[in-house]
Amino acid sequence: MLVTIPDLLSKEEVAYLRQVLEQTDWVDGRTTAGDQAARVKHNLQVPQDNPVARELSAVILRALGRNATYSSAALPLHVLPPMFNRYDVGMTFGAHVDGSIRVVPGSGQRLRTDVSTTIFLSDPEEYDGGELVVHDTYGSHAVKLPAGHAVVYPATSLHSVTPVTRGSRWGSFFWAQSMIRDDWQRHMLYDLDQSIMRVRSLVPDDDPASTGLTAHYHNLIRAWGEL
Repeated sequence: MLVTIPDLLSKEEVAYLRQVLEQTDWVDGRTTAGDQAARVKHNLQVPQDNPVARELSAVILRALGRNATYSSAALPLHVLPPMFNRYDVGMTFGAHVDGSIRVVPGSGQRLRTDVSTTIFLSDPEEYDGGELVVHDTYGSHAVKLPAGHAVVYPATSLHSVTPVTRGSRWGSFFWAQSMIRDDWQRHMLYDLDQSIMRVRSLVPDDDPASTGLTAHYHNLIRAWGEL
């Protein structure tokens, strides 16, 4: 399941993140990649232990907390601290699958990476190339969104970033361990949640159609959820 989230970050938040990142030191992105990914990864990142990274991560985590679409799509149990990357001209990231387990910096806590998220911090007209391409059983899906918009997709997906040929592509990326491990189950719950919201816009909340669907939604989470 691939879900786009318009305006996850406000224009003011994007401007603030960009202003701070422009004054920040960047390092080779391969320092945080696994063995296979490092062979195809060519970008820049802000070090995770940089105080700036922690400050800006908090901005994104607050935005996630107020966004109902992210909560519905990811059903997050834990969210890893957001990271920041940059693709200048000639930079790319070949096809890869994200590592299944990551460690929360400073805590040693291990989390399963069920859901990946990319937030675009550059507008499409600022660069050429740089599309996020997610490959699944239905084909390849190229994603290039306005600054502040996000895309959520299964961490199990093969994905890549096409070479940047003009300008610079800035973004944030992170993973979540979901309460629902299985992507297809998360997909069904997301679709059901969207249907519930549609029904609630048409009938009173105490209508049997609304209460019945809501009951099924929560009972499925009880059956499938891992806490």
